[in-house]
Amino acid sequence: MRIKDCNWSMVERYLRQDDRAVLPLGSVEQHAFLSLAVDAILAEEVAAAAAEPLGVPVFPAQAYGVTPTYMAYPGTMSLRLETLLQVLRDLIGSLHQHGFRRIVIVNGHGGNNGAAALLQALGAELPGAQLKWHNWWAAPRTMAFVRAQDPQASHASWMENFEGLTRLPGVALPDAPKPLVDYARMALMDPVAKRAYLGDGCYGGHYQQPPAVMDQLWAIAVQETRDILDGPWLSTPSASQG
Repeated sequence: MRIKDCNWSMVERYLRQDDRAVLPLGSVEQHAFLSLAVDAILAEEVAAAAAEPLGVPVFPAQAYGVTPTYMAYPGTMSLRLETLLQVLRDLIGSLHQHGFRRIVIVNGHGGNNGAAALLQALGAELPGAQLKWHNWWAAPRTMAFVRAQDPQASHASWMENFEGLTRLPGVALPDAPKPLVDYARMALMDPVAKRAYLGDGCYGGHYQQPPAVMDQLWAIAVQETRDILDGPWLSTPSASQG
């Protein structure tokens, strides 16, 4: 139930029997040979696949996130953390005003994690609100599968390379894996130095895996996200509560 496929009256009918919603959160930033919109694309797609059998509405991804250290790569777009906090406050406040009470933020970008604490504040401010933050790619079962296949896999590697979603047609990928970067050293670099160190932008690991591996990864990620939507929740709040 993607919101883009609904009109307002369909949402109103839904709220008479359920009060869950999903807000995907992403980023537009360099991903080596993959789409700049990887994080926004995958957050929305995994959310939609997870929510589909439950009939829970999924809103379009908030595409822009906090990624200042990639600004030396053209096409990267970054918000300040304080901007993202205000955007999320407004979006979650809008959902709450309409009657949504159980809301899951499906996040696709690690740089956004500074905003996760906002959910605690809004949970205290918004009557009846139950808010969850879910980093889909880093969830326990999903990450365990990634590590079992390739312990070096990281940003812009195969774990984000999905045909038909984030892989770009006609773009050749390296055959050999990339050694894992030095995270501690990289954390001290400004954007220009970071680009010089990273080169293509991948942090490490293989650039692609066979389709069967990607299908397994997707199935695990979708189920793990669906489990977050299913619960546990507190007793269901009244959807009519203002």
